[in-house]
Amino acid sequence: MAINQSVDDRGIAEVVVDAPPVNALTVAGWFELARVVRALGEDLAVRVVVLRAEGRGFNAGVDIKEMQATEGFDALVGANRGCYAAFAAVYECAVPVIAAVNGYCLGGGIGLVGNADVIVASDDATFGLPEVDRGALGAATHLARLVPQHKMRAMVYTAATATAAELHHFGSVLKVVPRGELRAAAMEVAESIAAKSPAVIRAAKASLNGIDPIDVNRSYRFEQGFTFELNLLGVADEHRDAFVDKRDTDTSK
Repeated sequence: MAINQSVDDRGIAEVVVDAPPVNALTVAGWFELARVVRALGEDLAVRVVVLRAEGRGFNAGVDIKEMQATEGFDALVGANRGCYAAFAAVYECAVPVIAAVNGYCLGGGIGLVGNADVIVASDDATFGLPEVDRGALGAATHLARLVPQHKMRAMVYTAATATAAELHHFGSVLKVVPRGELRAAAMEVAESIAAKSPAVIRAAKASLNGIDPIDVNRSYRFEQGFTFELNLLGVADEHRDAFVDKRDTDTSK
């Protein structure tokens, strides 16, 4: 797994997630992503951050195989805390964060993208929360920032996905471009932001967070509480085991 970072002479930082095969992050990976994004925001030479990924998709959420291979609840607690830290790092980053989304953006990916300031997507990008199929809940807070309320509810209940074109129609995705043009499109937006006064842009980020009608950190933490309940009830383990074993889930509970 690699989370690579770079900063060019314009103050454009690039964070690239490369965790084959599907960019599902381990507990350590989520915390590392949080650390990198926060550190870049604290670097006064950085004016904007572009968050993107290599491989087939942007992010497939948490590493369920790691969770099921760990005794007790350490991996579950770690994944919840790591996701919380990474989502908060994107939201609270002192400079704007541009998410460049390719392929699938699922689960934890929705948390990252929903907390980003600007989203650019490739025309093959899809967005969704398969949480109910994994015996979990979470990131509806962030999905609600991407799609209208009733669309969000339907997507949570059915685990259906939405296309980049749909999100562009809703206004949450700024641009949809061919996959080969994704990085260039994100960098074009980044260049526009980086050309502004860094003091003004940092103030703008703080002011926009300050007028946000939803406390995304508290809202997401509330959702996580229900995931813990499902684990205590034994429902979540059955769903995750079925995913790892590639079998149908027992949905009698």
